[in-house]
Amino acid sequence: MLLRTFSFQWVYLVLFAFIAIYVNIRLNYLEETNENLQNALQQLKAEIKNNPTPESKTQTHPLSKDDSYVVIYNRVPKTGSTSFVGVIYDLCKKNKYHALHINITNNMHTLMPANQMQFVRNISYWDSMKPAFYHGHIAFLNFQKFGFDNRPLYINILRKPLDRFVSYYYFLRYGDNFRPHLIRRKHGDTKTFDECINAGQADCDPNNMWLQIPFLCGHDPACWEVGNQWALEEAKRNLQRHYLIVGVTEELSDFILVLQSILPRFFKGAHNLFLHNNKSHLRQTTQKIEPLPETVKKIQKTVVWKMENELYNYALSQFHALKRRVINASVQDVNQRFFYEKIRPK
Repeated sequence: MLLRTFSFQWVYLVLFAFIAIYVNIRLNYLEETNENLQNALQQLKAEIKNNPTPESKTQTHPLSKDDSYVVIYNRVPKTGSTSFVGVIYDLCKKNKYHALHINITNNMHTLMPANQMQFVRNISYWDSMKPAFYHGHIAFLNFQKFGFDNRPLYINILRKPLDRFVSYYYFLRYGDNFRPHLIRRKHGDTKTFDECINAGQADCDPNNMWLQIPFLCGHDPACWEVGNQWALEEAKRNLQRHYLIVGVTEELSDFILVLQSILPRFFKGAHNLFLHNNKSHLRQTTQKIEPLPETVKKIQKTVVWKMENELYNYALSQFHALKRRVINASVQDVNQRFFYEKIRPK
């Protein structure tokens, strides 16, 4: 009996010794592994400090909400866009944002499908440029179509369609005061707009007014089909759903004033700069002759003018409604606040 007891004690001692040895080996291994990890971490920190990458900067200093803003101004030609963009570039350093011009090959207004995706990805992930103000003669592009929820803030400016059309006609012949020495495509052609209409020439064809609708409609081929009713309705829908604000050339000063109120991150000080620093008439067509009343009547009978004018009037009514709430706000509106209460569970 005594011998059996002794045998069990010996087995327990051997087992205990084995466990003790195993635990000691594991502890030594864990200590060595931890030391290696600490050394690797210190080395990584040193490398990041000496050679910071955009990714490490983004992770270490995440963008604040104000610094993540992206504004896209898909500017329609001959709507006062150069004067407006001049204000943007003068303010970008002071207000601490980046301004970038979108330049598309051969002055095209739409992108190929692959470039659409790349464009959306670039703007969405280019954090080192944010906050960013992009501008260029490019049709509206819906970011949600490509699965991106962080949509940019779209803005635009429209102009009375016939005024824009006439301005562009003379611009191609006489240029402007922005680059007065640049020879334009129709340089030397002194035919007036009225004479062109009477002669039925192609460059004053009323169908050429079909531009503001497709710019707000987007990249769908139907947007660029002259006289397409769906394109007009889609342009209205986009204006209402996707644009922060669409102003008009004829009220450009008020457009900037409204932007200064609702988007001060970019437009703080913009209105005063526009009024008092020679920015309100940055680009004017050198010579322009107003069309005769009979020419105007002829243009206004066309389907394209009626549709373009419908979009303009729709944008104008939307802008006036917004302007009343911002510029001509009542005392009650100015002092409006909101807060949260009855929050459950406590």
